[in-house]
Amino acid sequence: MIKKEMIKKHLLTCSVMLVLVLISKLNIYSTTIAETVAKPAKLSHRTSEFIFIKSNAAAYNFADEALPVNDARVTRKLNKSLNQHSFKNVQSTLLHRKAEALFPIIEPILKFYGIPDDFKYIPLVESGLKSGTSPKGASGLWQFMAGTARTYGLKVGHGVDERQNVRKSTIAACKYIRELYGEFNNWTLAAAAYNNGSIKMERAINKQKEDNYFRLSLNRETGSYVYKLIAMKAIIEQPKKFGYKDYNISIQPTTQLLAFN
Repeated sequence: MIKKEMIKKHLLTCSVMLVLVLISKLNIYSTTIAETVAKPAKLSHRTSEFIFIKSNAAAYNFADEALPVNDARVTRKLNKSLNQHSFKNVQSTLLHRKAEALFPIIEPILKFYGIPDDFKYIPLVESGLKSGTSPKGASGLWQFMAGTARTYGLKVGHGVDERQNVRKSTIAACKYIRELYGEFNNWTLAAAAYNNGSIKMERAINKQKEDNYFRLSLNRETGSYVYKLIAMKAIIEQPKKFGYKDYNISIQPTTQLLAFN
């Protein structure tokens, strides 16, 4: 009888120990699961095709307004313009020499009027390797038509043509560009409107319900205009990258606005 009691007690003790072991195992397992579930997964970064890259050394931009990324049409047009402005196609350093001569006059005037520095490339795109008056009558570095020139304070006629005066025509251009920016509230659109006129630009924006220059469908000249400005900026700032291996532009900064012309 005593022996049976001892066996029962032994079995009971073993049962209790077994239960405790099982409970312990379950607790450990549940803790591991909880830790695994609680650990956050690594997030993968997405880049939307509508995101814009802010200005940096690697990105092409105009007036710190960057091009859309992941857009084949934009990339194609940019590459085409960069190629057209490379030394392989231009075969001249005249643009760099013009920049070296003109930028010290143009830059402080742009700054004075609050115009982004990138607008200094407009005269290189507008007049380029040529000089004189266009078949349409535009003249000077900023290619002003006579009527527009007079509107912004330049004297044209009776043997006088201030469109040829670098300082005065730059001041007039700044007044015009500020007015365009006031209308479109966007420097890229202001640059495009400088080429195409504010009325045509406004009409295109309203018709297409689109106010991003790079997504607008415009005439060939205006549709490539800002790309030309970006390409001009690229070859002037990075000449060797685009084949101008024997030219290093060296522009001396100046702050004396009235010391020129």
